[in-house]
Amino acid sequence: MDYLPLFFKLENRIALLVGGGQVALRKATLLTRAGAKVTVVAHVVEAELAELVEKNGGQVIIGEYHPALLDDANLVVAATDDEQLNERVHYDAVERHLPVNVVDSPPLCTFIFPAIVDRSPIVIAISSGGESPVLARLLRAKLETWIPQGYSRLGKLVGRYRQQVKDSFPSVERRRIFWEKILQGQVAEKVFAGRDQDADKLLQTALDNADPEHQVGEVYLVGGGPGDPELLTFKALRLMQQADIVLHDQLVSPEVVDLCRRDADRIFVGKRRDNHAVPQEGINELLVKYAKEGKRVLRLKGGDPFVFGRGGEELETLKQHNIPFQVVPGITAASACSTYAGIPLTHRNYAQSVKLVTGQLKNRSSDLNFNELIHPNQTIVFYMGLHTVGHLCEQLIAHGKPAETPAAIVSRGTRPEQEVLTGTLETLAELQEQAQLAAPALIIVGEVVNLHKDLAWFGEDVLQNHGLVLPDAGLSS
Repeated sequence: MDYLPLFFKLENRIALLVGGGQVALRKATLLTRAGAKVTVVAHVVEAELAELVEKNGGQVIIGEYHPALLDDANLVVAATDDEQLNERVHYDAVERHLPVNVVDSPPLCTFIFPAIVDRSPIVIAISSGGESPVLARLLRAKLETWIPQGYSRLGKLVGRYRQQVKDSFPSVERRRIFWEKILQGQVAEKVFAGRDQDADKLLQTALDNADPEHQVGEVYLVGGGPGDPELLTFKALRLMQQADIVLHDQLVSPEVVDLCRRDADRIFVGKRRDNHAVPQEGINELLVKYAKEGKRVLRLKGGDPFVFGRGGEELETLKQHNIPFQVVPGITAASACSTYAGIPLTHRNYAQSVKLVTGQLKNRSSDLNFNELIHPNQTIVFYMGLHTVGHLCEQLIAHGKPAETPAAIVSRGTRPEQEVLTGTLETLAELQEQAQLAAPALIIVGEVVNLHKDLAWFGEDVLQNHGLVLPDAGLSS
């Protein structure tokens, strides 16, 4: 970071502006909008610039620049086409420890003017460090379209109630929770709709009815997707950014966890095979405990919370304790991992239906109805079946599925380290024994696996490169 972003309080302070042309006019416009008293010095000053400066309490000096003009200045801008004069202004200002900007000369600047999105009192500044002012302006133009003018009125509304809220909520954390609910609820919506009086009444009512000591929190049950952070929904990211406590799974990638609010407390409650960091009952208790403390609790789960994620059990517990909650679906692993592996779950020529099945078996002989899984023109996706892949393949064959049916393992799908192992029901277990692909992984069974070689996003590596020599099999990464 070449420049530290700062906001100067310039109201009624003197800004010296050396130069009298169009560039100087643009800088004077910004300075006067910030309340500065601008002193312009130049041999020739354009009429529009002179009128602007005098109208806002500044002064125009027709003549030579001299260092004594810096004595009363708080900030200096050089906006002339005379390079020697601009350098003089720079050195004189630096000698007096005054912030100075020389237009279009970053090496001579101790501060720079950013591109500005003005929704006062909300102000957004964008800088390229002087490297690309055009790019900064383009970004400003994008933000101008995304941020409605109503944010200005919303900021002023909050300012009117700031002290009252501070008096009502002695805790900084309670104040933050109150304001976040207000700014993401009906009060903000009323302002954006132009109904400022209604927003004012709603805010006052919320404040009158608030219990600063016994606020009940909320739980956000959010699907974090299969690993690639770009697959998160907008709503998931918004809730991740406002949660106070994060309970996250083993299946949630570090890149996704890193998008949570920086100062949130993070608690790992993941479950590895035969090693549950926190049992499900303990997770349920933590959700209730922190919510009753007034916290906003993020339960961040891999994939989708309601697809083999036990999200329903957690919501049942929250309902029993009258804890408010929100649920945000995530892209489930079957959809995302198969897509990244180039294996469509359905295809007009191969499969007209899909079955999602858990491969984490409690009783190997009776957990699954294999008779339902052997129908032709069907894709089967096994979640959490990596350690039972041999049993699953054997049972499918034993119940009538052809041994040559294509099958694949997608390991760490959608992540940079994704690997795909392809074979058949007859060969897949032996291939995995040699390849030792890591969890989390999915097993996909069906004719659609044959499309992997043509549709995969990732480059192909021949099986022999991984020390595997079984025929008719492939491993891509």
